[in-house]
Amino acid sequence: MDATTPVLIGGLLLMGFVSEVIWASLRLGAMLMVAPIVGTRALPGRIRLIVALSLSCVVAPLIESPPLTQFDGRTIVAIITEMAIGMSMGFTLRVAFEAAALAGELVAQGMALSFAQLADPLRGGATSGVVGMWFYIGFALLFLAFDGHLAMLRMIIDSYNLVPIGGSVPDPVKMVSGAPRFLAIALITGVQIALPLMMAMVVVNLAFGVLGRAAPALNPIAVGLPAALTVGMLLMAVLVTELTEPARLLFDQAFNAAASLLE
Repeated sequence: MDATTPVLIGGLLLMGFVSEVIWASLRLGAMLMVAPIVGTRALPGRIRLIVALSLSCVVAPLIESPPLTQFDGRTIVAIITEMAIGMSMGFTLRVAFEAAALAGELVAQGMALSFAQLADPLRGGATSGVVGMWFYIGFALLFLAFDGHLAMLRMIIDSYNLVPIGGSVPDPVKMVSGAPRFLAIALITGVQIALPLMMAMVVVNLAFGVLGRAAPALNPIAVGLPAALTVGMLLMAVLVTELTEPARLLFDQAFNAAASLLE
């Protein structure tokens, strides 16, 4: 046997592994690009790239991928399909966090904090209310506490069993309409989370409105706004202990909705 044979065999094995990593990084990287927490501006792009490539190296030996020997029309369709699958699943999971943002915005209306706006890197850099950011961060911490990041990785690995690389193309209508269908569930959950605080703040504002009518000398704005803010902060401290089960149920529904896109 020639002395260069082991080198050639090792080179071929390395090229095969690189091809598997590239195929794995398409679906996995696309999902991480739009996934909650990881796919936001709060995490630098280089860190996201390193995470995607590192996970692809781990996932690549667990899946079957076609050899990347030629770049033809079928390969282009497979690349687009892989990225579409990853983005649709990641976006569906991200929709769940909009329930927290909606709950925060509804609560902020009664607490007189709707005008408090800051740049929100967790939602793409756009301005958001401070209360909505508080709820969003709370959902992010619960997501990590529930091992949602591990469930997300398990979901992407299981997706290769449902739709192998280079296999049949999933129904595009079902993939596109999956996130809007789940959006209704997320919005309803957000309203349900904010409803107790909304009703409490309505009662507080009505009480100070009646007080202002009974005592015109008492300025309801000077007294009512600090009182509404204080009561709202206290109620939010109580509500944070009750977010566990609604968040867990919403995350379970999000993973089910994301997995159903490929069935």
